[in-house]
Amino acid sequence: LSLHDALPISPAREPARKENRVPTARPDTNGNDKPSGPRSRKGVETRARLVAAAKEIFERDGFLDARISDIAEKAGLSHGSFYHYFESKEEVFREVVAEVDERLSAPMTNIILDPKSSLSPFDRIQEAMRVHLEAYRDESRIMGVIEQVSRFDPEVAASRLERQLLGLEEVANSIRSLQRHGIIDRRLDPTITAAALGSMTRRFPEAWFVEKVIDDDFDDVLEQFTFIFARALGLDVSERELPRVSEAGST
Repeated sequence: LSLHDALPISPAREPARKENRVPTARPDTNGNDKPSGPRSRKGVETRARLVAAAKEIFERDGFLDARISDIAEKAGLSHGSFYHYFESKEEVFREVVAEVDERLSAPMTNIILDPKSSLSPFDRIQEAMRVHLEAYRDESRIMGVIEQVSRFDPEVAASRLERQLLGLEEVANSIRSLQRHGIIDRRLDPTITAAALGSMTRRFPEAWFVEKVIDDDFDDVLEQFTFIFARALGLDVSERELPRVSEAGST
């Protein structure tokens, strides 16, 4: 099942060519009337409603076919009210991306890098992967849109790359610490290893939940994925049972 079969996403092309009937950016104001951002509690809540509404519309229609009028209506606002908070469809989409990416990256900080955790490195990885994969599963429709838009929108791609680089450095530092304590293979280059495992962590859920490359029990896949991750780091897994293997995958 391909990405286009799984999601209502139009082919990747320049968004400026879409929405000839309804503009994606605010009407011309000679550049002197840009949104200044909410200054009151009500304004903050209204902005959050617009972001939540935008997420639902992007999930339903994809990026190219989503309309500002539909976002405003979903949020219970007039079309013009949208422009008090965002200049364009592209801007609110980037806000959606930032919120979703933050949710998906939270297990890294909250579980794997938690200095107060009493879990073993293996158990930390497994718990973090569980939370991450569950979150990605819940967000799979919007993630399908985000992954596609990232491939043609340089601003979305750049902001996501910036967040990924920050996370990469944190993971690399954690790997160095584990190497100093003799817990993982000291022959591994921390930065290369962090980049490789980070790519696996980002790409695998897309293949699983968006592209439907595999269709297996969640806990079985989590067990396999954690084991692969741990073995890549050189963690000692000799006392752990091998992950379950389905008949189709056994030899």
